[in-house]
Amino acid sequence: MPAACFGRHPIQVGGSLGGLAAGIALKSLGHNTTILERNPTTLLHDQGAGIVAGGPALEFLRRYNRCKRQEIAVPSTQRQSLDKDGNVVHSIDASHNMSSWDLTYRIFRANYDGLASPYCDVPPPDPTNGCASHRHNCTVTSVIQTPSGGVLVKFHATTSPCLTSSLTADVLIAADGPSSAIRSLFLPDLKRTYTGYCALRGIVPESEISPSTLSLLTNRFTFFHAPGIQILAYLIPGPNGSLTPGERLVNFVYYTNFPADSAKLEEIMTDREGNCHRVTLPPGMVSPVAWEKQKEIAKEKLPPQFAEAVCAAKKPFVQAVTDVLSPDNEFLDGRVVLIGDALAGFRPHTVASTSQAAYDAMLYADYVAGEITKGEWKAKTLGYARYVQRKGVEMGERSQFGGLELGEYVRDRDEMSRPIREEEFLG
Repeated sequence: MPAACFGRHPIQVGGSLGGLAAGIALKSLGHNTTILERNPTTLLHDQGAGIVAGGPALEFLRRYNRCKRQEIAVPSTQRQSLDKDGNVVHSIDASHNMSSWDLTYRIFRANYDGLASPYCDVPPPDPTNGCASHRHNCTVTSVIQTPSGGVLVKFHATTSPCLTSSLTADVLIAADGPSSAIRSLFLPDLKRTYTGYCALRGIVPESEISPSTLSLLTNRFTFFHAPGIQILAYLIPGPNGSLTPGERLVNFVYYTNFPADSAKLEEIMTDREGNCHRVTLPPGMVSPVAWEKQKEIAKEKLPPQFAEAVCAAKKPFVQAVTDVLSPDNEFLDGRVVLIGDALAGFRPHTVASTSQAAYDAMLYADYVAGEITKGEWKAKTLGYARYVQRKGVEMGERSQFGGLELGEYVRDRDEMSRPIREEEFLG
């Protein structure tokens, strides 16, 4: 369907990387886009998370990043595994680009709505682009197809539900994460399911890591695996996206099993104020008592370099690892579209969530521009989502519950670290 059939006003629900990517891509085609973000503040809060910028993410930036700043990542040139004593037992040359959520978010905002920040410059206006509006404090409550073929989007203020409003759009793009409220309007029985383990995450300034550990981790993607445990670490940009040595951060992701409905799961997901969270426990809210227990376990079960990083993290956070996959990516005859995590919540082992957001946004823009057919758009978007989601489940189940030997674990990592070819998921 050509662009003219979509009118001039798409709405993206969700103002994280997926919603911003879709807004940037459609804005570049001349569409006037609006983002509705439920967070009550104009900026999303940094989770302190590292991300691996895969092929689709880098391609998105090549297409659409108009900032003078082009470097967004700390390079990693090797992938290595340690044994329990901290010795390197496997190493392979492998190129990865290690970035951070906050730097990527600021670059996307600069390109979308001209948000100024110390992270990057703001590109000059492009008269060929459409207008971009970013509205925070907006919780969407309903989406109704209009007689003219568009959608009426109703929402209220997140902080004041009595304050209601609505907008009419030609298409709504749901980029509101794995717990997508938009998806639930059309698939109310589809829920995220807990997988039996959590990701304990944290960052540590490289200046606070011992020289020997820092030397081992610098420019390397480092892993350790044991029954029921996997941990990885890499360096990411530091404050304001700094890539300067001495200012960067060590980022770790520590997967460990917590059986569903267990006291251990409840303990790690209960914050310092006594509230139990279902999926994510934000930085600064982890119970000091619960985290002290995890630090002691880390000292006992992890290589010393990883234990050092876990014990040095001042504001760790916790994510329950979940699965969700939508059977379709469009509703209301294509007037509602799911992208990114709203379509498929990947397990973090795949390090592909940012790539999925970028891939989906670029494909949808190509479809809107008439460069690919609807059938091609659906086949590629759904194929990628199903393929990576399945791979993530396989990796996670083998890693956390399968008793993998080192060689099998290394093969899993090699498999997901190579570029994914379209023919693999378009069969």
